[in-house]
Amino acid sequence: MSSEVRFTDFKSDKQPTWCPGCGDFGTMNGMMKALAETGNSPDDTFVVAGIGCSGKIGTFMHSYAIHGVHGRALPVGTGVKLANPDLEVMVAGGDGDGYSIGVGHFIHAVRRNVDMSYVVMDNRIYGLTKGQASPTSREDFETSTTPEGPQQPPVNPLALALSAGATFIAQSFSTDAQRHAEIVQKAIEHDGFGFVNVFSPCVTFNDVDTYDYFRDSIVDLADEGHDPHDYEAAKEKILDASKEYQGVIYQDEDSVPYSELHGIEGNMSEIPDGAPEDAMDLVREFY
Repeated sequence: MSSEVRFTDFKSDKQPTWCPGCGDFGTMNGMMKALAETGNSPDDTFVVAGIGCSGKIGTFMHSYAIHGVHGRALPVGTGVKLANPDLEVMVAGGDGDGYSIGVGHFIHAVRRNVDMSYVVMDNRIYGLTKGQASPTSREDFETSTTPEGPQQPPVNPLALALSAGATFIAQSFSTDAQRHAEIVQKAIEHDGFGFVNVFSPCVTFNDVDTYDYFRDSIVDLADEGHDPHDYEAAKEKILDASKEYQGVIYQDEDSVPYSELHGIEGNMSEIPDGAPEDAMDLVREFY
């Protein structure tokens, strides 16, 4: 860990408003520890969030931040990173924000492989709007709006990422503090888009996917001798719906981030008289 950067440097003076016991506390702590361990500081870190219980995480952390709109955190984070490649960009979201309204942006962010990290707090429910089923809720999960369950299989975000060409896919458990921070750190250090789906239990509205459930169910890939560079082995784990895996599931060692692939250098925010033609070509390519 850098002697100049501490975990506490990323703590805001604003107190989180999450429910006592919410998994998001552990998720955020792991993010801050990972940033400190990689030597980043609040002055070179930019946190982007969307809507949901995770949405105000930029307020609860001390760094540059944007609280965006529902499902749109990833394109904002992409713009920040390409405009200023010197920033460490971390996008935070929830399963509703990222895998429902934002799922299109998720797939295309994976495809572009911009060098940033994406941490999703997956509690398998819409917590902020009082407990509706989310894209990752179980097929038989009963809520006030789905009294007989969603009656459709849950979205597998890891499979979506792999099929879209992800170069880094991982999963962690917010309460397993050290392991969670290690996994997020690896996502930050990855050259490209580092995606981490985090089991982050909702203690208020989800009495199925609880802390006890994950403690009893999680299989750590580090204990199984899993090789994250083996694509076929990663695919097998990702498609195995019978287990809840933790660890780096897939990492492409030959990953080339978008900016390097397209020769994007320098801080666009310092250009005084508008974007140069090559930057406008980049905008046209995106839109």
